Amino acid sequence: MFDGITKFIDEKLSTPMARLAEQRHLRAIRDGIIATLPIIVVSSMFLVIAFLPNQLPESWGITQFISANVGKILLPYRMAMFIMTLYAVFGIGYSLAKSYKLDGLSGGILSELAYLLTIIPVALPAAPETVKELAAKTPELEAHLAAIPTGWHISLSNLGSAGLFVGILAAFFAVEVYRFTQKTNFKISMPPQVPASVARSFEALTPTAIVLLVVASITMWGGINVHAIIGKLVAPLISGADTLPAVLMLCFVGMFFWSFGIHGWSIVGSLARPMWVSLIDMNTAAYAENLPIPHIAAEPFYQWFIMIGGSGCTIGLALLFLFRSKSVYGKALGKTAILPAVFNINEPMIFGAPIVLNPILIIPFVITPLVCASVAWVATSLNLVSRAIAIAPWTLPGPIGAYLATGGDWRAAVLNILLILLSIVIYYPFFRMYDNQLSREESVAE
Repeated sequence: MFDGITKFIDEKLSTPMARLAEQRHLRAIRDGIIATLPIIVVSSMFLVIAFLPNQLPESWGITQFISANVGKILLPYRMAMFIMTLYAVFGIGYSLAKSYKLDGLSGGILSELAYLLTIIPVALPAAPETVKELAAKTPELEAHLAAIPTGWHISLSNLGSAGLFVGILAAFFAVEVYRFTQKTNFKISMPPQVPASVARSFEALTPTAIVLLVVASITMWGGINVHAIIGKLVAPLISGADTLPAVLMLCFVGMFFWSFGIHGWSIVGSLARPMWVSLIDMNTAAYAENLPIPHIAAEPFYQWFIMIGGSGCTIGLALLFLFRSKSVYGKALGKTAILPAVFNINEPMIFGAPIVLNPILIIPFVITPLVCASVAWVATSLNLVSRAIAIAPWTLPGPIGAYLATGGDWRAAVLNILLILLSIVIYYPFFRMYDNQLSREESVAE
């Protein structure tokens, strides 16, 4: 029976899922968003630092210094993660253009242009004469009016997660226009003697004109707010991703495909990462404004409470092989796999035990994340643990990563440890069964 299931997965699902994960547009989204992760990780740490006074005694000098300079400390965050879509769009356009064997730099710039053209600048109204007359008599009001910027301005809100889906569509449109002009030769071509960088600039004139005229006609001259339209369309997706059934479904799909040697989390991430990024960005924005944190199921929730030690929460299994294995192979595997597992690298366990195509270990491999997800969801929804507001480096040991991701909540570190213990309990009977099988095979071999 198991061989039949394996054959069906390999023949009917493996190839289509692999193709889906590598579909050029999905891959471009994945590459573009992943390219922003260093920015998100580093800048979100400034958010954690800015609110350290919530965790430290008020009498400490560092606490008083941070409290007095919280606005300046948050500036790197506001110019990095707060406008992360601005960076993601360039990466998406670059990746998609390269997949078509086009100039990646031109694809990234055209994508950025198309995206920025969807954000309509507004002119702030000048102060009425009556207010100016009053300000002339009130120095404080006069100073306040002088500090208000004049001219055209754009909203930063659409440069963050709120504009991510518009940014994705803008990048697709810009690169497809670029590809069309190259494929049909509808471009300005320069002689071979012209330097390549100059020739590329002239070749990009036609797609630039098309992108600028089309997008500007829709948004700036047509007055259509594409951000509001797309926002209404994707709102159910984002809110749906922030539910326990969605979390359980994503965990099941990811572990199911991993069980048969397909990188399930890559497939899940290609589809879900735009929602995860939107959720964490909304959480960080709320945290920076001292507002209630709205969402649970941002990506750090998966990292620090479900995939501890890697997919399947296999750190529990690694600990069992290290301390409880009776077989020679199991002991050796435990010594090999435990250190990578501490840093959330579990390929030695997945392919060394192996878990892949192993009917005994597949069961807890799928069940453990589902149980951990349910426990963590209940704990977070009851406010026993803070919600994630930062993306900590994924190679940190679990308790440390959970502590940082939740803005310094020690309860998150405790929950992480409790979930590791829970994973040991779930894996134990299956581990014992498999370890006994290994021992018998070693005895027969002797």
